Amino acid sequence: MKLLQVYNHMRALIDPYWWTVGSASIVQFVLFLRWLYRRVRNDEMTRAFVEDMATNHLPHIYSLLERLCEQRGIERAPLPPIRWVDWHGN
Repeated sequence: MKLLQVYNHMRALIDPYWWTVGSASIVQFVLFLRWLYRRVRNDEMTRAFVEDMATNHLPHIYSLLERLCEQRGIERAPLPPIRWVDWHGN
């Protein structure tokens, strides 16, 4: 009787349907982790790009626009303040 129970448990472990479901679930989970990592990495790169634009390039662009307005004699509005808000506290 006990041998029959052990045989039934072993047979359940060897069942190819469970292996198919298990391996498909593992592959799905790995693909999800890969997608999640790429999304987080892409957000980090976008944040770094926007921060670089705001801190390094916009002041130069505004100064060049100021010079162009002076050369052409165009009235210009005062420059908007550039404030970088770091939501992550880094």
